[in-house]
This record gives sequence, C-alpha cells and structure tokens, in this order.
Amino acid sequence: MAQLIPSLNTCLPKMTAGEKRFARLLLELLEDDYLIWYDIPFGKQRRYADFMLLHPARGLLFLEVRDWKPEQLQDIRAGDIALLTDTGVRNVPNPLEQARQQMMQVVNRLLHDPQLRTRAGHQAERLLFPTGHGAVFTNITQAELLQGMPEGLLDKLLPSQRVLCEEALLASVDAEQFQTRLWNMFNQQTTRKLSLPQIDRLRWHLFPELRLPTQGGFFDAKLPVLSEQLPELVSILDLQQEQLARGIGDGHRVIHGVAGSGKTLILGYRCLQLADELQQPILVLCFNPTLATRLRNFVDDKGIATKVQVYHFHEWCGEQLRAYHVPMLRSEAGYRERQVISVINGVERGQIPKGQYGALLIDEGHEFEPEWLKLVAQMVDPTTNSLLLLYDDAQDIHSKRPRFSLNSVGIQAQGRTTILKLNYRNSREILQFAYDFASDFLGQTESDVPIVRPEQSARSGEAPVIEAMESLEAEVAFALHCLQVWQGKQIAWHDIAILYPGGEAGTRMAKALKLAGIPFFWLATSSNKKQYRPDENRVSLMPIPSSKGLEFDRVIILDSTFIPAARVEAAAPMDEEVRRLYVGLTRAKSHLVISYHRQNALSEALQLSSAARTAVPAE
Repeated sequence: MAQLIPSLNTCLPKMTAGEKRFARLLLELLEDDYLIWYDIPFGKQRRYADFMLLHPARGLLFLEVRDWKPEQLQDIRAGDIALLTDTGVRNVPNPLEQARQQMMQVVNRLLHDPQLRTRAGHQAERLLFPTGHGAVFTNITQAELLQGMPEGLLDKLLPSQRVLCEEALLASVDAEQFQTRLWNMFNQQTTRKLSLPQIDRLRWHLFPELRLPTQGGFFDAKLPVLSEQLPELVSILDLQQEQLARGIGDGHRVIHGVAGSGKTLILGYRCLQLADELQQPILVLCFNPTLATRLRNFVDDKGIATKVQVYHFHEWCGEQLRAYHVPMLRSEAGYRERQVISVINGVERGQIPKGQYGALLIDEGHEFEPEWLKLVAQMVDPTTNSLLLLYDDAQDIHSKRPRFSLNSVGIQAQGRTTILKLNYRNSREILQFAYDFASDFLGQTESDVPIVRPEQSARSGEAPVIEAMESLEAEVAFALHCLQVWQGKQIAWHDIAILYPGGEAGTRMAKALKLAGIPFFWLATSSNKKQYRPDENRVSLMPIPSSKGLEFDRVIILDSTFIPAARVEAAAPMDEEVRRLYVGLTRAKSHLVISYHRQNALSEALQLSSAARTAVPAE
C-alpha cells in the first residue's frame, strides 16, 4: 500500500467525495514505494496540487481533482473553464493548466540544485527524474467531456492521456491499467531510480518547513536563491515525523519522544499550521527560559509573532498576574511557587479567564508539575480544544515527583499518543554511551507515558572522551585546550557548548574564557537567557538544565560528577543527578568531552559505561 501524507483519517474531513474515492483508489492500487501528498500548503495563500505522487523509478506527478458534474461544464478553454454554479456561470482555472503551472514552478526551483539535475548529450540540463501533470474528473465520463465539442478540440484542451475520468476510477479497475494511465502523464520515462538521499533532497526543496535546523538557524526554512550555495548534505524530518507533523488533528494529543527525536521541530511545524488556521491567539509553553528564547526567535522569524505567544511557564504566570491585575498571595513559599498559586487562585475566583487561547502547545512536558498542567489545560478554548503535549520522561530531572495520569489533570489524549523512538541528534556512540550510563537509574514508572529506550540513528562518530582530573582548575584548562584544538580545525564557536551541573564551574570557566579572548554567552541568569542569540558566533556556557531543548555539534561537560552538598549529606539517591547528566550528554551531536575530579557514584558509572574511552582530542 502506498503512503498518504497526511494519513487518510486526517485528510477525510476536508476531502470532497471524489477526492476520498480517488485517495482510497490510490492507496489500494499503488505499491508500497509510492509517496502521496494531499493538499499541502506552499507559502501564504498558496498550495501544491491536490495530490502529488512520487515514485523512485517513475518521478513526480501533480494531479488536480474536480467533482464537477457534466451539466456544469459550459465552455472549456485552455486557461479556464466556464462553470455553472449555484450563483451563476463563472470562470474557474482549467485544472490541467493549474497542475502544469505547479509542476513547472517546482521544476524551475529544483533545476537550481546540481545534485538533482543532469545533462544528456547536447540537451539542456534537466532533472534526474521525470515530472508529469494531470486532471481527474470524478463525476464525468470521457464521452460526457466530448459531448458538444468540435472534433479534435478537446484533445488540445484536455489531452486524453493527461485526464482520468469517472470510468477510470471504478472499484473494479485493474491495478496495472490504472498505474499505466498515471505513467502516461509523465513527460518522459527513465531507467534511473532515485536514491533515498535524493528523495530526501527533493523533499527538502518541496517542504522547507520540514528542514532540520543548523545551530546557527533554528528551523532554517528559507528557500534557496540563486546567490546562495546549496548544502552538500541536507537534513529533513523523516517520513514518520512528517506524517506526524502534518497529521496532528484536533483535540488533545501527546507526543512522547526520546531526546533528539524531533519533538521541538514538530512543535514548530504545528505553530505554523495553527497560525494559518486559527484566528485566536496560540500559546506555546516550555520550562527552560533558553528554549523559550529560541522558540520566540523562530516565531519572530516566521512572521507569526502576532498570533503565537511563547513563554516559559513561570514567565507566563507573571504575565497573567500583571494582565489581570491579580495580586500575589502572601505565604512562606518561594516567589515562583507563590506566582503559580496566585494564578491558580485567580482562575478559580474568575479573576483570570479560562479559554484564552485557540491552541496550547507544551514542550518539555516532563518538567511540568501536575497542578501546572491542570492550570494551563483550562486555558484552551473549548470550541477548538487544541492541545499538544511533548514529553520525554528520561529527561525529567525531578524524578521523585508524584506520578499522575494525564487524564487527572484535564489532558484527554487516550488513544492519541504517539511515541518517537528514533534519535536523530546524537551519533551512535554518544547515544549508546548516554543510555548505558543512565539505564541503571531510569526504571519504569507508573506514568501514562513510560520511559522509552531510544533507537540509534545510523550516523556514526567518535566515541565520547572522559578525563579524570586532579582539580576543577585542571578541568577548566583542559576545556580551553579542547577549544583551541577545535578552533584550529575551523569549528565555529556557536557549534560548541560548555555545560556544567552546578557549583563554581560556570564562574571559573567564564573567567578563563574572558582571559583567553574567546567570545561566549554565559546563560546563568534570566536576563542572559533572554538575550541568547544562537546565530552569533560565541561559545555557549550554561548549566545543564538550561541546555534542555538545545543541541550542539560539540559539547564539553565540566565538573560532571558534581553533587550539591545538601544531597551528599542526606545520602540522597543519584536519580536526579543521573537524569541531569543524561540531559547534558544528549545535547552533543558528534563530539562529547566529559571531565571530572570528584570521585563518587557518578564517576564510577561514567567509567563503567561501555562506550567510554580516555583520550585527549588531539590534532
């Protein structure tokens, strides 16, 4: 069976009767290697053809589908058709010409990519694969199209090889004959078969909103222009992620994904989708202020800031209190806890309204307390009831919080939870090391969303480097040495992060970077996190919790076995420290360096991890 994107169940509510019939026929009669996209938007107020079909050996086909009836056709012309409607006769675009123009637009764009074009002998450069276009009339037979037309004229306006009529769409149609009709719509045939990297490259051009980010540009989705150099290698959401991103329907949804599985990318795509569909404001919440800054930059870059509001949770609570003039309650609790209690109390008293937003998207859901989720779930307008929760239990640093069901906090996503197991961020070596290190501490839970073991990506790299040092000063010096080595290899500063669990490591490292003249962002305070700009060429220095949701090509974890004195004195279990360090380990895409000078259970676990080796990253 072919793959339809979005899924048929997602498409059905907006399909016409004829489109439903045609879609089911495609799924029934086409083989597994066909990809089919339905009604995909392209930029503002534009879209691709009703159906786009891609076959590795056949090419890319654009089809427009119409449910018109024979009596509606008043006149057929090359550019348009006079159509009888409930409001009288009006001119509408000829669907075959529409499909042709959409095809040519794509062809002209793809021809700019040397990896997708070829030169055959003395012919002009052309694409590596054929393209084609056609029109489908679900309620009109070929005889009915011919009726009243001068002989030979219809074949000029709607050539029979490019048109499927009602008789070609019967349930009894032969699969081979049906496919042959589709193949005849292509401009040429080929013996060449597109490779998987070429298909991904084609999708990269067709759907810029699905491109995976580079560190310098979160959700980089700008179309290439002639003056830009196209990347040799492209990264894009895989078909499972694309299916999920395009198929998130109404109601409450949960995506439980391992670290690096593309959860935040899917959230970004959903923001674009909802901003186009809804008139009400859309709320995006996360826990990490640094991630909130990056998401806010994305929203600004996409021109949807007037529709999409991005906050970290406590920032949003403060905004609610200010906007509705609700005073903070007095208690012995800390400032942030009083903020939350005050907002909850304000909602219960009717001082803060419910249902303020057309949609709510929550990243880092594993960091939210049950009462937080119960509070924000009430903020969704019940007429839209659109809520998306993204979750990774393995990154829940507060592992001892009480377990709860999502239904108990007002998130009704039974049967609408998707699990993403494949990690795309980390190399095999880094991911295996991180999981081996943490696996003894990350037991199964009674939560609605269990811990999921990540599946390894195919990308290979260097094994993580672990260095046992004599002191924190030695660790700082070692980190500077690594930076100097990488600078000699032309590694950009913004591709590097230095993370630390806590203590004095951040202060010591910041002083050393300043003395060495190395530009850096130190994301240790709320104001610094708000000013963070990942596109600036600076090393990122931050506590591990501030790195959640971020990724870097190279990561150094400083003073990795640090444990707060209070937890050491209390002989507290290591779950919280292990989860925190797991977050840090999984920020690294290709190079991971870990140093420590404290001997404890964490250092023993690091050394026991099978992927570890001790070596200085040499020139």
